[in-house]
Amino acid sequence: MRTTTTARRVLTSVLATTLLAGGVLLGQTVTAEPASAAKMTCNIGQLRHDAQKERNRAAQLRGLGAHAEARNALARANALETRARQCEDAENNSKPPIWK
Repeated sequence: MRTTTTARRVLTSVLATTLLAGGVLLGQTVTAEPASAAKMTCNIGQLRHDAQKERNRAAQLRGLGAHAEARNALARANALETRARQCEDAENNSKPPIWK
């Protein structure tokens, strides 16, 4: 009877310690800076050029009758244009005002 009480206390203390340590680690990972917050640069001209190449490819595929591939190429072109617009907006909004 005595050994089960001691084992129960040991297991309870080990479980409590593990939970506390896990909570501390979880708290540190939540407050850490995410990797996506890193400074990113993008070449807007290159993105627009790639989008135009995809649009030309989509037109060529559509002319050949491959409509599904043409839709995929057009979707990639739209995604590249959107990314270029987002980069341009981020660049315009990150500059300090002229009057300061």
